Amino acid sequence: MAKKQTKKIKITLVRSTIGRMQVQKDTVRALGLRKLHQTVEHTDNPSIRGMINKVTHLVNVEEA
Repeated sequence: MAKKQTKKIKITLVRSTIGRMQVQKDTVRALGLRKLHQTVEHTDNPSIRGMINKVTHLVNVEEA
């Protein structure tokens, strides 16, 4: 049996969280982003996609 390939996505913080609502700051931190232009890699699943949808104006997302 072949293992299912899990998709990966790269998330980059491109705008600052200064002046944003606390919920958005917490979401960016939960994604593992701390500094501008930092990139993290996550598996593509509904929970990560939901977090990205909350902060789409602050991050760039690309397929890995």
